Amino acid sequence: MNEDSIIQMKKSFRKLDERRLKLLDEPEIQELRDRVTRIREESVRNMDKLLRTARKTFTENGVEFHLAADADEACSLISGIVAGEDAVAKSKSNALSEIGLSGHLRDRGMEVVETDLGDRILQLAGESRPAHPVGPALHLSTGEIAGIVREKMGVHVADDPLEIMAAVKSDVLRRLESCSTGITGANSVAAYDGSAVIVHNEGNIGRLSLMDTHIMVFGIDRLVPTLEDAVSVVKLETVYATGTRVPSYINVISGPSKTADIEKMLIRGMYGPDRVVAIALDNGRSSAPAESLLCIGCGSCIVSCPVYGSVGNRFGYRGYLGGRGAVLRRYLDDGEGAVESGLYMCTLCRLCSEKCPVSLPTADLVEMVRAECQRKGLSRRAHREIAERIRKRGSPL
Repeated sequence: MNEDSIIQMKKSFRKLDERRLKLLDEPEIQELRDRVTRIREESVRNMDKLLRTARKTFTENGVEFHLAADADEACSLISGIVAGEDAVAKSKSNALSEIGLSGHLRDRGMEVVETDLGDRILQLAGESRPAHPVGPALHLSTGEIAGIVREKMGVHVADDPLEIMAAVKSDVLRRLESCSTGITGANSVAAYDGSAVIVHNEGNIGRLSLMDTHIMVFGIDRLVPTLEDAVSVVKLETVYATGTRVPSYINVISGPSKTADIEKMLIRGMYGPDRVVAIALDNGRSSAPAESLLCIGCGSCIVSCPVYGSVGNRFGYRGYLGGRGAVLRRYLDDGEGAVESGLYMCTLCRLCSEKCPVSLPTADLVEMVRAECQRKGLSRRAHREIAERIRKRGSPL
């Protein structure tokens, strides 16, 4: 991110904060926050049990269930499912960014249609890292986005959000005509019910979930016990991520499309998919500290982080931004990767934990991973890099 992008990002964050502040002190939201914290703590403690239960219930619901040990296995599973297709459609998803799915499929000659407006803008701009989990292009101004659309899509649009949206929407809908597989993440997953809960405002996930094949990829840390628990989690995520009580859409996916209206014979593939695939992703999570997995994905931490507000998405790992992203990379990748993601940028001010709906102890986790990196000698390289930045720019950031 350049300086102008960071300024624009901070403007967008201020607007988001203004909307959120109207809701966060409401007693109902405070009660919801306490309830979700208990749900997440219990779920992370019982992750293995929930995973076994989810495998059983999803399978009973007619969903193909897979556990992917790492990113390579997840990408391989998906490649096998979509083999022979020219294009696939996907939604915004940290899990899909984590495994590098778009690049994996493009390397195999397949077009990947980004259906989220922000992700499609980044795709056109040639950027791979979002500014915020639910607002990938918040660091770009309306004028910059219009310029990207004019240059990359060859259509004339004014510096107007409605015109930009209409142009991108038309282009995406045209591309979707050649897609028969939709790939999404999942915000929260109910193990005892065999259901995935996905929230969105644009309606794109509704379209993807109705394609011939629907593939859902989610970290095993997304598991919670019941559907009621999952809905509570996504409601709190929505409040903190967007400043609204509920999103436009909450999709609950519990199996393929089916009907039994002819002699009560069960037939799949009425209006929606006749094949639904759930891929639960470990990728280091089973060896990560429980506290690092409590996150509900709202992005509140980076809105309040002074370092992220200064350096932008250089601080973090793919879709996992800020200090938590640097910590998580230690387990998704390695300690050296954590250093590269900004482990030593964090000032340990703890604002992220104060603003986190589930009080994720990010600063404590940063200190723990730093101590590990120091024992391995990785911290010396980080200190040299910071010293070099100070020499070149007069600032460690």
